[in-house]
Amino acid sequence: MQFVSIANRFGWGGRPGAIPTGSARDWLAQQLRDTDAANFLNVGTSADGLIALREQRRTKMPGNPLIQPIFQAEIATQLDHLLLTEQPFRERLAWFWFNHFTVSLRQGSVRSVVGAYMREAIRPHVTGRFVDMLVAVMQHPAMLMYLDNSSSIGPNSPIGRKNHRGLNENLARECLELHTVSPQGGYTQADVTSFAAILTGWGIDMKADRPGFSFREKAHEPGEKNVMGQVFPEGEQGGLLALNYLGTHPATYRHIATQLVSHFISDNPSPQDVEHIAGVLQQSGGDLQKTSLALADLPDAHKPGSKFRSPMDYATAVMRALSLGDAPSTPDNPHSPAHILFSACGMLGQPIWSAPLPNGWGDRAADWSAPADMLARTDWSWRMAAHAHADDPIEIAHAALGPALRKTTLTAMHHAGSRQDALALLFSSPEFQRR
Repeated sequence: MQFVSIANRFGWGGRPGAIPTGSARDWLAQQLRDTDAANFLNVGTSADGLIALREQRRTKMPGNPLIQPIFQAEIATQLDHLLLTEQPFRERLAWFWFNHFTVSLRQGSVRSVVGAYMREAIRPHVTGRFVDMLVAVMQHPAMLMYLDNSSSIGPNSPIGRKNHRGLNENLARECLELHTVSPQGGYTQADVTSFAAILTGWGIDMKADRPGFSFREKAHEPGEKNVMGQVFPEGEQGGLLALNYLGTHPATYRHIATQLVSHFISDNPSPQDVEHIAGVLQQSGGDLQKTSLALADLPDAHKPGSKFRSPMDYATAVMRALSLGDAPSTPDNPHSPAHILFSACGMLGQPIWSAPLPNGWGDRAADWSAPADMLARTDWSWRMAAHAHADDPIEIAHAALGPALRKTTLTAMHHAGSRQDALALLFSSPEFQRR
């Protein structure tokens, strides 16, 4: 039953009959050593999304008729994989890093490429080097649109002098504050402005046959720039050198170590745990495979119930416990498993790919445990429990919670008036709210 605790802590909840045998740590390690088993169907590249966006803007079509099918296909295939994956640790890491490098549907154009962003900039790098993910993110159209870097013009560039336009500091500020060194790194407002100048010219060529990242030299601020005491040359190469510096900075490693330990182990991570993970990052050159596996070696890694489930985590765990998702979803079917999960996340307060701010969704119990939130979970899980027609609720409870299942919950389930009520009691129990 150790695997049940591990599947909850490092994955998305157990599925009946899907718990392996052997060493739990070996199971986690194998997921990171193996290639990504995800097989996303009926989706294209970010270029395809940008072509649809370009055509929709050209024709001024109302209601996103070209973009919405792209988005619905991404939801269908990506959430199907979340419900069925046999690499739940790798999958949790992918969604963790998406939240770290948040882009949001609240910036409307992002809808055309948000799914491709997850597949192109995040997933390929979850077991690679952090700095490589950072560069992929900073050059992806989704991030460039979300934080408006295409509108950032060097004041002394040819375009800036002609049109009297200037810097947009959004991308530079969020990269320093949220993605890399954090305020503890000691950067100043002057560093933000200088880094924004470095990133001028980083934009999207929407006129290309296959639109995507483009460095526009005529929009780039000329001359050397200084960020945190380091001098970087002009041009696209200066931006790449700056990202390599920031992506391997000790303050960056401490920052992402804190976030990793907070997400996987405790809302209040111990300084010793953070220093250990930061040390692994430093010694390995930002190797995320080694770093992620090191989380499993922390003293409290196998202690169940330390982390409160977010709405997405909770809804996914319920649906995996009920073995919902075995039939593939179709983009236009609102009753398919992926779309049920998509709707549930919105109803429970965490709509997919829609964080309100660039710092992503909160990761602490206080963010999700208000009384109204708990009532919403109970109501939704009771309706979901109606989908379970075959499996014994007690067997589902043991498969879902293992040793974390309390006797009081079992007793209440035994005395429930129906299968649906018994499962609703399970999914409303304190122990199911945590992983």
